[in-house]
Amino acid sequence: MPIAKLNFEKRKDPLWMIIISIVIGSVLLIYPMSYEAAGWRPAIMLMIMLFWILYQPVWCGVWFAFAMGIFTDLLLDAPLGLNALSFVLITFATRYFIRERRILTFGNSWVIATLAVIAHITFLWISQTISGTHFTIARHWQPLGTSILAWPVLYYCLHKWRI
Repeated sequence: MPIAKLNFEKRKDPLWMIIISIVIGSVLLIYPMSYEAAGWRPAIMLMIMLFWILYQPVWCGVWFAFAMGIFTDLLLDAPLGLNALSFVLITFATRYFIRERRILTFGNSWVIATLAVIAHITFLWISQTISGTHFTIARHWQPLGTSILAWPVLYYCLHKWRI
């Protein structure tokens, strides 16, 4: 009876790529732009967080989303916890709805990312309306289109680090 060979595949450790993607995303988030162009800036930190939540569920979970949200709040000088709560709710909903499905195609992840950006913008609109902050709908819906178009670029840059 032959002894079965154990084939130990060396898995890629995504820790450094997660850190590098967060650093690059934070630079893209705070890079100075004109006021008109800054309105079209995609929700890059949300999309980076969502990519790692979808494709590295062992490494990145709700606490990762919370930390990314707090970091985004600090970078944008937003009310502390605003993006964090949004990121955590989106992560929980995403994990809940895809818990039965582990094979994610690119199209599925693009739809999930689109819905996540819509949910994030809607959450920001509701929370800022409740707090009495001036929220212009036209200005805050601009990142939706660029975020939808930026998802394939983000996916292409990070796809080799998925499980």
